[in-house]
Amino acid sequence: MCHIYASADPARYRSTTRSIRLHGCVTSVRLEHEFWRILEALAGQQGYSVSEFIGELYSEIVSERGEVANLASMLRVVCAIHLGRCDAGGDARPAQVTPANADIETA
Repeated sequence: MCHIYASADPARYRSTTRSIRLHGCVTSVRLEHEFWRILEALAGQQGYSVSEFIGELYSEIVSERGEVANLASMLRVVCAIHLGRCDAGGDARPAQVTPANADIETA
């Protein structure tokens, strides 16, 4: 167990900041490469760019809860939930979403 992190390629946990547009505002999100890789896979399954997919997740949370307190944390939890579903043998594909915000784009 202790060697899971120690033996991992450092590139997987190196972080990158990306700028995305949410509801017309540009924001930056800093995540480790491994989380970006998972988000790219999830977005691709839906036929979206990563920015569009994050925009959909963001809009869904705002609609349900009124705010997103910490976008980076929310994205990490989305990735963890996805991986948990994969491990549980369930359907790892996210529920189909549709673009709620046409102005979502990579800034």
